[in-house]
Amino acid sequence: MSIPRNASEVLREHVKCEVESIDRMYLNVYVPKLQRDLGVVSFFRHHRKDPIPASPLMARITREFVRNIEEFAKKRGIEIVTFKRGQRKDDIMQQKLKSFTGDEGVVFIGKAQEKMWVFRTEKRKDPRTQRSYPWIVRATAMVNVYYFYCVDRDFGPFFMKYCSYFPYTGKLCINGHEYAKRQLGLEGIAFGPLDNGIAWCADHQRLQELCDGLDEEKIWALHRKWEKRLPYPFTEEDQKAGYSHNLSILQAEFSLTQILDRPLSGRIFFENIIRENLDMGRPDKVALIFGRRVTRRTPGQFRTRVLTEGVVPCVHVDYKNSGIKQYYKEHNHAQGLRTETTINNTRDFGLGKGLINLPALREVGFKANRRLLNVQRISHDCFLGEAAFNELQRPLKADSQRIPSLRLGDHRAQALLATLLTFRLQPRGFRNGDLRQQIAPLLGLSPDEMSPGRMTYDLRRLRYRGLIERVQKSNRYLVTEAGLRTALFYTIVYGRIIRPGLSDILISPSQRSGNLGAAFGRVEAEMNRLAQQVGVGGAKT
Repeated sequence: MSIPRNASEVLREHVKCEVESIDRMYLNVYVPKLQRDLGVVSFFRHHRKDPIPASPLMARITREFVRNIEEFAKKRGIEIVTFKRGQRKDDIMQQKLKSFTGDEGVVFIGKAQEKMWVFRTEKRKDPRTQRSYPWIVRATAMVNVYYFYCVDRDFGPFFMKYCSYFPYTGKLCINGHEYAKRQLGLEGIAFGPLDNGIAWCADHQRLQELCDGLDEEKIWALHRKWEKRLPYPFTEEDQKAGYSHNLSILQAEFSLTQILDRPLSGRIFFENIIRENLDMGRPDKVALIFGRRVTRRTPGQFRTRVLTEGVVPCVHVDYKNSGIKQYYKEHNHAQGLRTETTINNTRDFGLGKGLINLPALREVGFKANRRLLNVQRISHDCFLGEAAFNELQRPLKADSQRIPSLRLGDHRAQALLATLLTFRLQPRGFRNGDLRQQIAPLLGLSPDEMSPGRMTYDLRRLRYRGLIERVQKSNRYLVTEAGLRTALFYTIVYGRIIRPGLSDILISPSQRSGNLGAAFGRVEAEMNRLAQQVGVGGAKT
């Protein structure tokens, strides 16, 4: 077995199997009609028929809800654990799971005080009569929250959390890897565990199908199932009137786990990427990885962080409220490289927070993982050889048409390929007009100065070279893997090698400050010295 020489070789030859899966996913549990003060007033005044909405009405519902939770636990012999400050709740769950023998059910209920958004009554005065009256306002307060740690037959371990005070918002936390393990067990397929993952599986294709099958409908079904089983603050009449909980995406982790043949491969991979990709967090690199335009107004810190726990490194690249991390997982002699995109705000990628957006969000997360690995692979093993390079530099003939070249250094070609990078992660692709809006500023023009026909000309030379592909039955295009690599190659070589390199070597020797210019100066000096030795005039600069 050969020893890998770089990160590219590790990914190409030393990955035994890999699986893409949703990892942890946190969802907001909320009542849409009760997110504003006027909605709360309407709930009590028009639905509950209470003429004066006030805090005592909310407190009455809270007392009933808490009493139901306590009776629910007592009747079923479920322990209520009061969490201490700084205590890891997941550790308690793991400990309790060891003694849980049921197929599904509530393992225990946790109780903690946390700061939550609630509604309270505020006294206000009528400016005309000076009489005081109560008014509902939204505020934060330290209140009790209840964690229901459960095991589901299909999803495995998960938890639901409810605030004990009005409007009883909550959280639902699931784990896609636990879902996959549970499904493999139900189908009788052998597999080996990895810490929060799967090390091997007797039917890898089926494993990936199960991971792909975890969709919004199954998550909704899980929520509805346990909402009916657990204590609930709203009555049946409330729910029929539309006062029931909905789900939105708070945080989603999309992981790619690649199982390596031995620990040495993982160490070589991280040594290479840490040494040669410390600039991955720069705005230009972040824009490539996430396929989003980064400007001075883009919020967030653009940096690469290398964290270590013991001797295991973890690389972080951030974008707005989201980011990618890479780390090495090892459990029971299994080695896994985990690349994971964590999206904390779906609006970072132009998507809504509703659970209906999960398919588009999955595509963004999984493509970001692949793009990061592609960037790392290309930095060690660029595929553009002489034949491929020459094909780009020369015109083509296709369908009796002459397809112009994409010459390295050509202003329009460079702008065109740089623009492709901004479209890489758009799930639905891009149109002629989208290309015009992006490329015009790079050429010093306004979009109105560029005609659709001019963009069609550019789209044709990209499409015939396989750099983009047309989405069937639409006028949209997607960037191919070859398109990504070509655009990345052109952009990096021209922007970071040719332009700065030529600038450094073409200025006068007295103005040179870079290493390349200094090296050329030494070459010139040696040539002059050699010329003098053989009696030939020296070179002039």
